[in-house]
Amino acid sequence: MPRVPRSSLVRLAASRDAVLAAALDRLGATPEPDGTLVVAAPTESQPAIVLALRLRPAAEGTELEITSSGSIDIPFFGWFFQPLVRIAHRRARAHAIETIRAALDGRPNPRPPKTVVGLPPVAFSPEQSVFIATASAATAIVTFAAALFGQLTSPISDSFGATDTTIGVALALTRLGALFALFAIAIADRQGRRRSILIGVVGSAIVCALSAVAPNLIAFTSAQVLQRGLVGTTGTVAFLAVVEEAPDGARAYAASMLALAAGFGFSFSVVTLPLADLVSWGWRIPFALAAATIFLAPAIARHLRETARYTALAARADVARGRARDVFALHRRRLVLLGAVAFLTSLFSGPSSQFMNKYLTDVRGFSNSEIAVFRSVTTALPGIIGILVGARLAEARGRRPVAALALAIATAAQMIFFLSGGLTMWAMSALAVLMAGAGGIALGTLDAELFPTEVRSTSNAMLYVLGVLGAAAGLILAGTLSDRLGGIGRSVALMGIGSLVVAVFVVPLLPESAARTLDDVSPTHITDGDIDADPP
Repeated sequence: MPRVPRSSLVRLAASRDAVLAAALDRLGATPEPDGTLVVAAPTESQPAIVLALRLRPAAEGTELEITSSGSIDIPFFGWFFQPLVRIAHRRARAHAIETIRAALDGRPNPRPPKTVVGLPPVAFSPEQSVFIATASAATAIVTFAAALFGQLTSPISDSFGATDTTIGVALALTRLGALFALFAIAIADRQGRRRSILIGVVGSAIVCALSAVAPNLIAFTSAQVLQRGLVGTTGTVAFLAVVEEAPDGARAYAASMLALAAGFGFSFSVVTLPLADLVSWGWRIPFALAAATIFLAPAIARHLRETARYTALAARADVARGRARDVFALHRRRLVLLGAVAFLTSLFSGPSSQFMNKYLTDVRGFSNSEIAVFRSVTTALPGIIGILVGARLAEARGRRPVAALALAIATAAQMIFFLSGGLTMWAMSALAVLMAGAGGIALGTLDAELFPTEVRSTSNAMLYVLGVLGAAAGLILAGTLSDRLGGIGRSVALMGIGSLVVAVFVVPLLPESAARTLDDVSPTHITDGDIDADPP
């Protein structure tokens, strides 16, 4: 992102010497040889905004011009931060002007400017920023590819002549990819985060190419089984990696950046929906586009490095990495609680996500183009707001209260969506996405934080499998109960009961990790020298 200077010009009813003294005293400005006053950027802020003050005598006072410079330089997503950086610049200049006015009036300094929602709450190093942006790009790629089956369920079922029950079983079978993901995610504790992420990016593109040319539902489903495992691997490992790499006080924020990238990938799958209306085989075009993402793999590999925390741990001889027995022996309670959260929330989110388009098509009479409009309106902006606000609240108020409240509201709203129509349906969908974004960030961050680095991937692989099993069970139950309950909407809504139970009874039992270091929340376990006792 270019470092474009921005300026503000004000006229103060005070002499140049008085304004100069105020700037030196209150802002800590440093005089330069050319007469400019420079205010260095606070070390804890990002972007690092430097202010340059120029004083010129004017009629009945002094003319003050403040120029600000500084930006966030990261690959792939610099465009997203540009408007947020502009807001931060305006606030920094306005705060400097108000500080000088307070000095001239003999008042205390104003409060520091608020952090812009969407910008880091604490400073990131350049290496951390690049890593998180690259991991986010990888997540966006595989999320786009993995979302296509769910978004294109109706045209795919029509193309292959599949019934609701058959397509529900096919969607459930793709969850078998969790078996691949179980090992691939766990291997990240042994072989590093970078390798697992790159395997997911390349493998996802290859599988999409196979899906695009699949001759029947069996071949297509087989490819999607592997696709599910690849997205699970990349998404899970990348999420853990950004939490590991983020500075204390910004772990939920880093997780929110990854979630936004995943949302971008999902949204792009929605944008491609109208392609399915062009011709009977139009659903294959989005899969071909996803296959073309393989050309982005070299850029991902070039910018992606191993996390500093994992690199330091791998150099130690007194720590065993990736032992499943340590998860059960040392972290059983956390695993049970988070496992219940993963299974019961997925019991609802699985069919809710996969059957939403089919519900809109079969029950509400939407076309694929109309679904694209609906999902764009009710998903894009609410999702972004939910993720950003949720991350900020999770850092300031704690993970547990944000997760519990947001999950309860999101579940109730989504249940109402599947039982209603008209404007209520639109409003409930938007509210559900908003709250799911906030709750998902808080819960996802807890998944990463509550286990130490040496078993972070192994434990989360187990949680991922439990989530997949919950989603598969939800898909089968919702599909099977659809006829008995009078429609897919009622059967999906019924699956939400488990998610409500989690929000009210399970989440409050989890440890709180906000405002604590990772080493404090989940310290590394020193072994007794038997690090090779267990097989990989």
